[in-house]
Amino acid sequence: MKIRTITTGINLSYPVEELKIKEIAEFNLRARKIFEDNGYEVQSLRIATQPWAEYLGTLSQDQIIDEIKHIEKICINNGINFVSIGTVTDLKFIHLIPEINKVTAIIFASVTIGDVTGGINYEAAKRAANVVVRISKEPPSGYGNLRFAVLSNCPPDIPFFPASYHKGRTCLSIGLECSDLVSKAFEKSKNLIEAEEKLASVFSAELRKIEETAKEIEKKERIFLKGIDVSIAPSLQENESIAFAYEKLNLGKFGAPGTLAISGMITEVLQSIEVKKCGYSGLMLPILEDFGLATRCNEGIFGIDTILACSAVCGTGLDCIPLPGNISENKIYAILLDMATLSIKLNKPLSARLLPVPNKNPGEITHFESPYLIDCRILKVK
Repeated sequence: MKIRTITTGINLSYPVEELKIKEIAEFNLRARKIFEDNGYEVQSLRIATQPWAEYLGTLSQDQIIDEIKHIEKICINNGINFVSIGTVTDLKFIHLIPEINKVTAIIFASVTIGDVTGGINYEAAKRAANVVVRISKEPPSGYGNLRFAVLSNCPPDIPFFPASYHKGRTCLSIGLECSDLVSKAFEKSKNLIEAEEKLASVFSAELRKIEETAKEIEKKERIFLKGIDVSIAPSLQENESIAFAYEKLNLGKFGAPGTLAISGMITEVLQSIEVKKCGYSGLMLPILEDFGLATRCNEGIFGIDTILACSAVCGTGLDCIPLPGNISENKIYAILLDMATLSIKLNKPLSARLLPVPNKNPGEITHFESPYLIDCRILKVK
């Protein structure tokens, strides 16, 4: 198991104070050292701010973009790997996101299209679909949408990007990469009951160790611990694949009947573990970020409907979904509405990170040349 991210949530104001960001970056470095001293590999250090329109909304478009570029430069110079400038709900700012994405490299952003209180904001969903299409053309590989997500019912201070945004006092949240633990628990399980028991045992032991270290940081640094997102983030490594872990239970390949049952069981275990949780705390199934998911996608065993169905019992939504480059805005809009409807009806956080790939058709293979993604077959949308 690895620490996928140490994410610190902060409030910024205009003009942005370089010293404040530098102090938080130094804290993240100290937190990483504490985790490493306790035997953990830390993959990334991140900062999430309150929604950017709250502190930059009175500026002109050019000023907003310049200020965000300034924030990115400060973070890069101080060892921060990724920055989320938060989510947008105000319609007048949504059109700026592709322009921000075009001129930055480590900045993540999102649009919120619904919650259980207000329902679905259909106009925001339409404009978010337009953003997905516009970003897919810059750069021409479609890779830019890795830094953009559409959210529904997502709380603040999720440590995972692009869904992350901050609210309230400065806080620390932890995200994990722990699909290897699922593989370990399922390896010698004879049935679902035994698998559930072993999974609970393995995760309880490991997550409590993580919590102890996080609380040590909270006490030493006098920073509020928001919690641990106990979501099972996948792995690019074949032997740590979440999809291949499912298959150790002998119910067939990932995407076949039984997939939904295993997904629900995993989530029940995660939610039952008594540690301080935050974020999604479910199961992530990003096709382009897991070796086994990409493999089964290439075989045509599952599609978008399978991932969305799993989200009903477990997951974070539709994450890292490769789509044909000529997909219409209207179809993307429809996908976003399905995601948001499921999120609101079930009162759970879901998001969509969709990657249309220009000049690619269903069945063709992506070509991102990214250290963070595994190339795989582009899905067909009915």
